Order: sequence, then structure tokens, then C-alpha cells
Amino acid sequence: MQVVSCPNCGAEVRFRSHAAVMAVCEYCRTGVLKEAGSVRDLGKIADVLEDYSPIQLGTSGTWANRPFTVIGRLQLRYDAGFWNEWYLLFDDGQAGWLGDASGQFTITLERRLEGALPAFGELRAGQYVTVAGERWMAADVRTARCTGGQGELPFRVAEGWEAKVADLRGGGAFLTLDYSDGEPLAYGGVPVALDSLRPQLLRDDLEIRRTAGRFRGKVEALDCPSCGNGIRYLPGMTANLVCPACRAQLDAASPKIEVLRAGERVDATLAASATLPLGAEGRLGSQTLTVIGVMRRADDEGTEWTEYLLYGSRTGFTWLVETGDGWQRSDAMDVWPDWRGDSVLLDNVSYRRLYGYPARVTFAAGAFNWRVEVGDVAQVEEFQKGQVTLAAERSASEITWSRSAPVAFDQVKAWFPDVLKGTAPPLRAPGTLSSGTRYRSAAKLLVIAAGVFNAIPLIANFGSTIAYTVLAGLALYLPAIFLDNNDKP
Repeated sequence: MQVVSCPNCGAEVRFRSHAAVMAVCEYCRTGVLKEAGSVRDLGKIADVLEDYSPIQLGTSGTWANRPFTVIGRLQLRYDAGFWNEWYLLFDDGQAGWLGDASGQFTITLERRLEGALPAFGELRAGQYVTVAGERWMAADVRTARCTGGQGELPFRVAEGWEAKVADLRGGGAFLTLDYSDGEPLAYGGVPVALDSLRPQLLRDDLEIRRTAGRFRGKVEALDCPSCGNGIRYLPGMTANLVCPACRAQLDAASPKIEVLRAGERVDATLAASATLPLGAEGRLGSQTLTVIGVMRRADDEGTEWTEYLLYGSRTGFTWLVETGDGWQRSDAMDVWPDWRGDSVLLDNVSYRRLYGYPARVTFAAGAFNWRVEVGDVAQVEEFQKGQVTLAAERSASEITWSRSAPVAFDQVKAWFPDVLKGTAPPLRAPGTLSSGTRYRSAAKLLVIAAGVFNAIPLIANFGSTIAYTVLAGLALYLPAIFLDNNDKP
């Protein structure tokens, strides 16, 4: 360990890692650059936002039978949210990173790769690329800005420093390409569950609730700065809030909660009509989970469903989805399937493509682990095997995979006994299509079949055959619209 004096305040600054080139003074927030025989003042480094993460400087654990200690932290901000990168020092002297984003964790170590790497500007989310002879899917491609730091860091970070990173996935493997400083660096690793690291010295639930969402020593008001409506329990869970009363988008990842975008005041019954209201608490196993966000979405045919974002201090985020067919539990996937055309392969099990559709946000309220607003659209592709559904959700900058399975209403009621009463609402008969689109969906299939059947006559005698084909299609589809409009689940 090397101990130096802060050039600004004179306090001791410790360097435990030989790879660390700078550290942030914990007393005056000065960036201290370590040079040969001296130290230099890099100026003030912004403090980090204390979020819901249970990790802190000094947290220790074990990965692959190798003990480590958390000695540094970077907090990185992008358009839709932020994440933490924790700098690790292993007992054998090697350094690494523990990525911490929305309750999902990855451990990566610097990796030497043979051959040229793709240019940052050429990568797109959802694209397959070959790197070092291996096939990877680009999961996340973005430019982020460093908004705060703590402890020791292996490179110089100053105010306004930007990170250009691309995260690639291949099954259970993870590869980060860092283009921040010209020549790209590669970091390879795997997703991990926090409990599997046998962590010690984590922040407890009380400490998280006391400090999360605030800068050290500061207490922020929880009233919406746009309309004054009270927003209890939201700070500390996420940094992106949507006021239930006025739909204002709020940024809590700053010293003062700010309005990003003003919204329109909505009928209070719209948010209250959700089956699971904001703030509802349930017990899933030994964990207490809180409903922190409610979002309604619709596809291009008008079918709507409601998604509830639940958060627990140890389990992280999970989703409950309420549709006309019942309930599903959905969790983000750490191990990704191999996508090949109309099927995906996961753990040697093939899932066939079920649907592909755009999902548009029609209502949102509460707290989310990314920035969400009405009108946002993501392309969803669903693949199914038995009762399990795998879904890829793609936006312009990232793609995520989730796994869903049906949950009985009685099970949801057991999780939320103080909220759900009575019996399950009536559902459609098994095998029927979604309410509001069932007849149109069937009619579409018939129209497509008619088009295929008449393909050869269309080629041979286009003028007369096309008119009959169009009339037949209208005769099938127009009554289907009428039937859908009068269909009651």
C-alpha cells in the first residue's frame, strides 16, 4: 500500500492497487493523480449519487475462488439512466470491474484479443459480430458521461470524461469493448448473482433507505416539483420518476430533483385503477417487494396489458405482467439464447418464434430503472416452448432478453393478500386469441392464405384476379373488425 498526502487538504490518500493511477480524496473530493515521486491535483471530482446498490467501498467477496475487495467506483450516466462500475482488487494483485446496473451484475477482467475489433460507429444493438473468432450479439452500444467517482481508479478521470462502450453477449459470456481513450480495450467476463460472490460488508436495508437517492449529507424533498403532488418511497429505488398526478418526468440523479419534461395532469383514477397500486408491498419468498412503477402498453392492433415493476433490496427488479389471459412473472436474463431466424436455442432447448410486434407505452407512473415516457416504442420478439416465453426487446441503443412464465391468480393474491381480494376475473377460453384482435388476427391468416393460393393466377392474369382477391380480403377483414369491436372477454 502507498500512502500520499492530498495536495489540496493534506489528508492521507491510500493506494492499495499498483494499477491505480488516481484516487479521490474522501475528505475534500479532490482527484489525486499519482506520478513518479509526486502527486498532482486533478481538481474536484463530483460525489456519487447514493442509489439502491448494496455495494460500497470496502465490500469484499470471492469470485472463481479468488477473494477481492471493492476499492473504487465510477458512476456513469447516459440518456435513459445510469449505472455503477466498481473497481476490484483481487488478493493476487489483479484488478477487475464489477458492473452494477439495475440490480444485474457482471464481473470482467481485461482480456487480450487477436485481430481487429469493430469500429464503435459500426455497432448496432441486436447486431451479431465476430470478435476473436467468436460470435457475439451487441447488447448495448452507447456513450456515457462520468458523473461521480470514489476511491481508487486505474485511469485518469476528470470532469466531463466520457466513456464509449459496447457490451456484447454470447450465451453466458460477457465482453465489453471500451473505446473511451482511442485504442479500444476489451474486458471479458460473465454475469453473476450478487449472493454467489459471498459478499461481506454490504449496506443493509436501513442504510439504503436512509441514503439512497440523495447525495451524502443532503435530504431532498419528495414532492413533485411540477405539481406538488407527494411522491413517497420513490427516491432511492431509481433515478427516473414519472409523477402519478401530472405525468412530469423527474430526474432524481442530481443534487436537486429536476423536471425533465412537463406532463399533462391526468385523472387520479387512471393510476388508481391498476390492480396493484403504486406502493403495494408483497412477500415473495423471504423478500418484501414493493410496486414502484406501473406501465401500460399496447401493440399495433390495440391489445393492452399492464406491467408492474417490483423492487427488493436483495432481489433487485422483477416484473409482474397482467394481460387478458392472466398473470405472468418476468425476469431479465443473464444467460442469453442464440437467435437464429425463427427460433432461439437456450440450454439445448429450442424455442419457436411466437409473435413480433411493436410495444407502445400508453401510461406510466412511478419509478423506473430507465427513462420512460408515453409514446416510447420498442420492438418485441417472443419465442415459446411449453409454458415458458423468451422475449427480446429492442430499442435504438440496446436489446434485452427476459424469461416469462404464467402465475396463477391465487399465487399473486398470496403474494399481495392486502391488495387482491375475491376470486380471479373471468379469462378467455384456452386457445383463443387476445381480446380486441382475435377475429382480425384470424382474418389476416385467411387473407395471407388466399394471397398464396392465388399467386400463380395473379402472375398469369393480374388485372382480373387482383380485383377478386382484394374483394375477398375485404369480405373477410371488415366483418372481423365489427366482431372485434363487440367482443367481450
